Amino acid sequence: MIREYVRGLVLGSAPGAPAPSERDLVDRFGVARMTVRQALDALVSEGVLERFPGRGTFVARPRRIPTGISSFTEDMARRGVVAESRTIVADRVGAAKGVARALGIAVRQPVVHWRRLRLADGRPVCLSDAFLSDGLVPGFLDGELPSSLYDDLAARGRRPNWAEDSVTAGIATADESALLEIPPGSVVIRHSRRALWGEHPIEVTRSVYPADQHTMWLQFCDERAS
Repeated sequence: MIREYVRGLVLGSAPGAPAPSERDLVDRFGVARMTVRQALDALVSEGVLERFPGRGTFVARPRRIPTGISSFTEDMARRGVVAESRTIVADRVGAAKGVARALGIAVRQPVVHWRRLRLADGRPVCLSDAFLSDGLVPGFLDGELPSSLYDDLAARGRRPNWAEDSVTAGIATADESALLEIPPGSVVIRHSRRALWGEHPIEVTRSVYPADQHTMWLQFCDERAS
């Protein structure tokens, strides 16, 4: 009864809003303090409330869950930011050695090279070079380019379901500094991704972010604990 009363009371409340105090609940229901505490403990375990020692009990923030493989557009949408892209290069080229190895194709075999400047609320935040196996995206360059690469791959039934990412720090080149509108020699984050559709490598992307404008969140799950 106490648990459901508190649950209904905080329903729709903003994260961080104070929950009813143990004393108020004891007075309202005329029960022992331990009974009230057990009810609140249950709501904490469910993720409805969160408790901070010395401060009290509050409406919990939404628990973060893994989001899977997401695109730049999807990442920005989750942050409430308007994502835009400016195409710099869209061409069919011969695969260089590193790209060919990552995509599992022969050197100089045709690939789509799509270079974009990515913007968030009108501000340059990422320079991205995507390389796609030409045979897996027929006609990609023939019409209007998609607003989202992953939306286009999903429409083809070939959205990546596995990815290998690597992250390093570096110094922006003169070209990167100019496009990202950052001072020459600025520190940048270099993010590389090799994405697969089933067993087929379909995308290699190399992205550059200004280090002071980008935070990368990582979540881990220990299956031994489940």
